Amino acid sequence: MDTTIQTLGPAKIPSPIKRYKESTHYKAFISDEKRVVIDLDYHHLNDLFLDRKDVPSFELAGPRENVYFDTSKLRCAIVTCGGLCPGLNDIIRSVVLELNYSYQVKSIYGIRYGLRGFIPEFGHDVMELTPREVGNIHEMGGSILGSSRGPQAIDEIIDCLERMNIGVLFMTGGDGTLKAAIKIADEISNRGLKISVIGIPKTIDNDIYMVSRSFGFDTAVDVATMAIRSAHNEARGYPNGIGLIKLMGRHSGFIAATASLAQQDVNFVLIPEVDFDLKGENGFLTHLEKRLKQSYHAVVVVAEGAGQNIFEIFEEGHKDYDESGNVRLHDIGQFLKEAIKDHFNSLNIPISLKYIDPSYMIRSLPANSNDRVFCSFLGRNAVHAAMAGKTKLSIGNWNNQFVHVPINLSVSQRKHVDPNDKLWLGVLDATGQGAMKNFNEDSD
Repeated sequence: MDTTIQTLGPAKIPSPIKRYKESTHYKAFISDEKRVVIDLDYHHLNDLFLDRKDVPSFELAGPRENVYFDTSKLRCAIVTCGGLCPGLNDIIRSVVLELNYSYQVKSIYGIRYGLRGFIPEFGHDVMELTPREVGNIHEMGGSILGSSRGPQAIDEIIDCLERMNIGVLFMTGGDGTLKAAIKIADEISNRGLKISVIGIPKTIDNDIYMVSRSFGFDTAVDVATMAIRSAHNEARGYPNGIGLIKLMGRHSGFIAATASLAQQDVNFVLIPEVDFDLKGENGFLTHLEKRLKQSYHAVVVVAEGAGQNIFEIFEEGHKDYDESGNVRLHDIGQFLKEAIKDHFNSLNIPISLKYIDPSYMIRSLPANSNDRVFCSFLGRNAVHAAMAGKTKLSIGNWNNQFVHVPINLSVSQRKHVDPNDKLWLGVLDATGQGAMKNFNEDSD
C-alpha cells in the first residue's frame, strides 16, 4: 500500500504562523516523519505513532514549520461538487478562516456550481470569500457555492486556474470529485504548473476507502433516528402497522445500520452488502408476516442500494448510468412498499403501511454540533497541507487522528459494511432478523 504524499517542491519559507500566532503554538508544528499506524495490530504494535517506514502508515496532518508558498501573494479557490451534504458550508468557512487568519491569505475565491464554474460557456461568476462573507454560513444548509454533477473538460479547468493565477485548489466532493481531482492534478503536473490540489472527502454514506468517518454522517444518523422513531410510533399505533424507512446508502449501509443501532425500534435492516430474497420460505416477506403475527407491528429500514440483486434490469448489459457515471439504482423503497401491500392483500390480511423517505431533507440540513467540530478540523488541516506544498491528497480521519491520504488510494475501492464485523453483528443482535435467503439444500 503506497501512502506516499506528493509535493510541489521543498518547503523553505518559515510558516506565517510563527509570526502571527502566540509562542505556545510552536508545539503544534508537525514533522513529515510523524506517522499514524494504519493497522494497530500490525506486528503487535501498541504505539499509534511511529517513525518506521516499513509499517503501513499515514502521514500525520497538521501545520508544518516551513511552507511552500509565499502566502502574501497566494490565490486559492474552493469548489463543492456532487450531492449536497450537511457540513459543506462548515468546510468552506473553516478553510477561509484558516487561510485568512493563520496564513494571511487574502485572495480566496469560491467557484460556483461545482466544476461547471470553471467552464466559460456556463457563465458563472466566482464568489470572493472573506471572513465576513462566511461568518454565519455554518448555520445554513446546502452550500453557498452551489454544486453540480457530471464531468467537465479537464483542459478548460486548468486553463481557468491559470487565468485566475490560482496556487491552491480545494475540492470537496465524493468519489467522482476525487477522481476528477486526480485528473486535474495530473494535468497540472504535465503542464509543469505549481498548483496544489487538496481533496476533502464528502460522502454522507461514509463509504470513502481508508477514511474512517466522513463529514455529514453524524448528522444523517441523527435525523435518521428521528425518522425511525416516527415510523415506530406510526406502526404500533395501528393493528398490523408497518413503518418502512428508506435511508441513504447507494453502495454501503453505514447509515441504515448505525441509525438502527442508535434507535433500536427496528425489526429488519436491509443493506447493499447483504443480499436478501423477497419471497420464499425464508424470504423477507415471510419473515415480515411472522413478525406481524407475533407483535402486530414492524419497522423496516432499507438503504437505497439494498436489494438490487432482485431486479433484472441490473443484469450484465442492462445497466443505466447518470451524468456522473453512477449506476442508476432501482427505487427499492417504492418497490418494497408495493411488494408488501401486494403480499398481504393476497393473504387477505389488512395492514397499515407508512412509508418515510427523509433523504433530501437530511442532505440539505445544517450540520449538527459533532459534524461542525469535525468539519472545522478537516478544513484547517486541508489548509495546512496545501500551504506546505503537498498535493493530490485528501484529508482523512484514521485511528482518531487527521491524516494525509493519497487520493489514488481513497478512490481505489469503496468502503463497505463488513457482514462479519461488530457493526452488522450488532444489528443482527438488536433486530434478531437473521439471514433472509432461500438456500438450496442440494448445494454444497
